[in-house]
Amino acid sequence: MSSTIEDLLMDKASSADCGTIVYSPGGQYGPRYQQDLQLVLLHTGHLNVTIDDTSHTVTPGNVVLLKPGHLEFFEFAHDQETWHRWINVRVPEFSEEYEQQLGDLPFIIPISAELNKLTDLMLDMKPGATTESPQMRCIGLAALYQFSHENKRENRATGLHASVAKAKNVIHDRYAEDWTLSGLAEQVNVTPEHLIRLFHTHENTTPMKYLWHYRVRQAAEMLHTTGDSVTEIALRCGFKSPIHFSRCLKQRTGKSPTEIRRDSWQPK
Repeated sequence: MSSTIEDLLMDKASSADCGTIVYSPGGQYGPRYQQDLQLVLLHTGHLNVTIDDTSHTVTPGNVVLLKPGHLEFFEFAHDQETWHRWINVRVPEFSEEYEQQLGDLPFIIPISAELNKLTDLMLDMKPGATTESPQMRCIGLAALYQFSHENKRENRATGLHASVAKAKNVIHDRYAEDWTLSGLAEQVNVTPEHLIRLFHTHENTTPMKYLWHYRVRQAAEMLHTTGDSVTEIALRCGFKSPIHFSRCLKQRTGKSPTEIRRDSWQPK
């Protein structure tokens, strides 16, 4: 089934807007109910967004897709400014059917040069156009189409099986949750045994090892880019305790959390 984003026609989008903002250290926004399809491009700093009681961590260089009808609360880096840009597209008739079909799209992907250029163009056009103008709506929809296209392009380029791609998206989106192999398999409608075979074939690892590798990678990025404590990062990334976090990090990187943070703050 094709993504509903690519089926959104101009007459379904009533308006589109964009912006750029820098939050001071410790900044917050919300809670607010999301009314639009929104892309948030994070360029510097750190973002933790809670959506309907589920926390998501976003690091610089990534773009996230937010969907209408959800309660959101944004928390920005404590130790530095956070710069992000955004594009909103309002679809007044956004329905549960749209929501279900958009479920195949990831929450987060890397920011591409194309998405950056579309955001630049929309910001340049904003002073001379209304949010209801055809040009603003066209560029806003183009950015959403590009988000969907890049996700499909990545999966085609890697020859990724659809169940593996969906499982990876679940992990990337909800890695802080307490996952089991059975729980992941249920999310993609395959048996645990089949999911293991698929991951061995396409990723040369198991689903749970992939999950722990991703948690370590995200935690290491937070050590580099935030001033949050080791305990906060451990719990935010799904580790059982700071001791468990330190052990996993040491096994996979050869360094403790303190060593990783110290190295990142050393002058180059």
